[in-house]
Amino acid sequence: MRNVLRIWQDELRKTFSGKADGPPEWSLRLAEGNDAGYHLPGSAVWAVHGSMTPIVAGIRALLMQSLHPGALAGVHEHSNFREDPLRRLANTIRWIFTVTYGSKAAAEDSSERVRHLHVPVQGTYRDNAGGLRTYSANDPGLARWIHVAFTDAFLTAHKVYGRPIPGGPDAYVREWAQAGRLMGVEDPPLTEAEMRNELDRWYAQDQLRTDERVAETVQFIRNPPLHPLLRPGYRVLFASAVYTLEPRYRSMLGLSVPRLGPFPLPVRAATKAVLGVVRLALGRRRPSENAARERLRRLGEPSAGLA
Repeated sequence: MRNVLRIWQDELRKTFSGKADGPPEWSLRLAEGNDAGYHLPGSAVWAVHGSMTPIVAGIRALLMQSLHPGALAGVHEHSNFREDPLRRLANTIRWIFTVTYGSKAAAEDSSERVRHLHVPVQGTYRDNAGGLRTYSANDPGLARWIHVAFTDAFLTAHKVYGRPIPGGPDAYVREWAQAGRLMGVEDPPLTEAEMRNELDRWYAQDQLRTDERVAETVQFIRNPPLHPLLRPGYRVLFASAVYTLEPRYRSMLGLSVPRLGPFPLPVRAATKAVLGVVRLALGRRRPSENAARERLRRLGEPSAGLA
């Protein structure tokens, strides 16, 4: 039994960091740098990203982002997500935590690294009217969709499964707007209402769609190639992500809230239980947060000691 638990913990760490035998080197380097960074302890961003809710949010963001045909074309035509999905996940986590916890220089360098990797990600797709349109991963309009879908996913998942956010939802949207700017997003939304209005506009203007590619992507997200010990918990987390989606997006994705006959299953309670187990396995604080606090203490930042 103890050996099974050890394997489970190792597989969990490998899923989120790419390594089972210790924290990734990049996370430890967040102790370096000569400024406090864009976000501090006690901020909305630290509260959301330091919780377990980003695990649900990441699944929700992938589902939402797949509804934009330009974003989906980039993933299908320029990504090896089927062969090595965990590498893509680890790279995304690296960027999120570097912008969250790193110095400004580290956040800017990490964002520039991602933008450089995005340079060859371009091509064409058919819009809903049948017209041929070009896409580029670094195009400000496409980057905007990715940013807004991400922000919406992380905020919504935390509102459903997490604790109160310091400063409220608007504080999170406003603070994480800096990440959008680093990725080339012009004038990102600064309030929850502005963000919702943008999502409504994309939907109303028929810029989103579902097709065979979307169905294939949803199926992959529903059943990723995880270690068998992780699959039961992941099924709960997938259901929890679906639970947070607006009905119109669930319908587009061909998904529904899990039910037992006419009764909805207790998704929220099951999700909080799974997230609690994951927290016990990974620890209350991630290595990247500990490294950031080390840097802040070195710089004499008073907020370093905040919970």
